[in-house]
Amino acid sequence: MRIAYVCADPGIPVFGTKGASVHVQELVRTWHRRGDQVTVYCTRLGEHVPADLAGLPVVCDPVVKGGDAADRERGQAEAAARLAKLALADGVDLVHERYSLFSTALADMTAQSGVPGLLEVNAPLIDEQRTHRTLVDAAGAGAALERQVLAARRVCCVSREVADWVGATLGQQAEIADIVVTPNGVDPERFAAAAHTEPALDPPVVVFVGTLKPWHGVEILLDAAAIARTRWRLRIVGDGPLAGSLRERAGTLGLDVDFRGAVAPEAVPAHLADCLVAVAPYPADDNHYFSPLKVYEAAAAGLPVVATAVGQIPGIVEHGRTGLLVPPSRPVELAAAVDALVADPERARRLGRAGRDVVRRRHTWDQVLAAGLAGVLR
Repeated sequence: MRIAYVCADPGIPVFGTKGASVHVQELVRTWHRRGDQVTVYCTRLGEHVPADLAGLPVVCDPVVKGGDAADRERGQAEAAARLAKLALADGVDLVHERYSLFSTALADMTAQSGVPGLLEVNAPLIDEQRTHRTLVDAAGAGAALERQVLAARRVCCVSREVADWVGATLGQQAEIADIVVTPNGVDPERFAAAAHTEPALDPPVVVFVGTLKPWHGVEILLDAAAIARTRWRLRIVGDGPLAGSLRERAGTLGLDVDFRGAVAPEAVPAHLADCLVAVAPYPADDNHYFSPLKVYEAAAAGLPVVATAVGQIPGIVEHGRTGLLVPPSRPVELAAAVDALVADPERARRLGRAGRDVVRRRHTWDQVLAAGLAGVLR
């Protein structure tokens, strides 16, 4: 089949380093493994093209910059409409769109061509835009979401919280939509080499991978490292708006932290290979609607994960079997859990092996896409 994968979000470069970029790339790879032809239609390209996707057909039509917030919102809608026309002109058998504000590309394409549409919703973007940025045309954003959801043959939400948000936004109309929960996944083979590498560093390395933003709780991890009772060194792989303040905090706490900065997704396994423990220190708040890629990837690399028991995480990390769960925003408990695994490397490796086995059996991208496609191709 000819698949048009649409990502009209100007904040997500197809070839970027953030989790959303990884998500796009992994779904493209999964379509390829099925034997399908994929063309990506996007508004932002990015610079970190992995070798295996170097030949991927990508059509990029950027959002026109400039003007005020209202102009930018109209620009997003117009760019999505242009992408839809380009994809239809190229020919398509199925449209797969990552939901973005103001886009109706999937709805336009399915209405004009009759091809099935698969819509993925990864976050409550209208609420996020209203809370963290500026949202001018809230009614227009809601109308676009409603049209997309009702046009899609299936709507795949990364969590129950996101699915409930979509349902609440549509109200009674949600009853006629096919909305399912399909959490993120991982390609275990990408991390196979890391999983078969025995950590040999002294002191052992404890790693965090992710964008350095407030809702990832890295400052809590720094506080935990400062009160640790065993010897371990913290490695932080990623960049973001908090990078400077986190470096300052580490210095104030007297920590020797290995800040690696942003790395291309294909390089992440190498940064995990010599680590002993991975950490996902999400803080306590009411916005745990995400599906944590970093947890799946750490498990695929054979690392036990010490994570806070929020959102989906207790369904991924099995306490005492594949990792350890701690209360959110509690550096003392976080430090104690990491200390326990660092003090017992064999236990850490045993939990890591169990975690890799779990994601290989239950959390692959192939399973994610298969669940999304169930009932779509008929």
